[in-house]
Amino acid sequence: MWDIITWNMHPTLFHWGWVQVRWYGLFFALSFVWGNWFLQWVFKRENKSLESGDKLLIYIVVATIVGARLGHTLFYEPGYYLSNPIEILKIWKGGLASHGAGISILLALYLFTRSTPGFTFFWVLDRMAVATVLGAFLIRMGNFFNSEILGKPTNADWGIIFQRVDSIPRHPAMLYESFAYLLIFIVLMLLFLKSNLPSKPGALGGFALFAVFSTRFLVEFVKEQQVAFESGMILNMGQLLSIPLILLGIALFVFSFKNKTPLPQKS
Repeated sequence: MWDIITWNMHPTLFHWGWVQVRWYGLFFALSFVWGNWFLQWVFKRENKSLESGDKLLIYIVVATIVGARLGHTLFYEPGYYLSNPIEILKIWKGGLASHGAGISILLALYLFTRSTPGFTFFWVLDRMAVATVLGAFLIRMGNFFNSEILGKPTNADWGIIFQRVDSIPRHPAMLYESFAYLLIFIVLMLLFLKSNLPSKPGALGGFALFAVFSTRFLVEFVKEQQVAFESGMILNMGQLLSIPLILLGIALFVFSFKNKTPLPQKS
């Protein structure tokens, strides 16, 4: 048995004049830096236009920010934000939902492939899945530095006191998610590099959806409720939103072994 960890990291990394750099913002930005590097590597590796990679990154960045924000406002606090629509724009006040980001990214991939010759939806989905999961790891680490997405109180040895919130040892729910996403990323990278799944359109994307949102569904059991209306619900909003994405992941994975659509030819 070890001493309970006390976590009291200030959410601001540093100030430089009027510029304020926060830990969450840093990790969020790093997720896009990683995504850009990975896309450039994949597009070079598979002889795709690097300009198309830049275009895809723009689609993903916009979809992630807009989708995550709208997801939070519509899924968790619709009454407040619909009554105060200008507040939707104030992202710096917090309030992003990964389910909204996930849905909007799928839409962005569809729009990208519709407007960009030489790409199919599943080709892009399978490769973006690898990049996105590591991005999810980084964002949850940002939540840890922000002392948010807290777990319920626990007597377990690994409980953490988030001193900026209270003095109660809690499940580090955001770390459970973060490390699970890191493990999923490692598995996806190995499958991408060492298996024949990249030749089965939808397989990697389906696996990623299933693994990520199954993790989210399970971790929600040890999380504190995010909004008051979740009190008394058997499954909270995060779990209810995860179920369709889990089922979609299973369907895509199964479909990938039956789909005979050829992958786009290397250009």
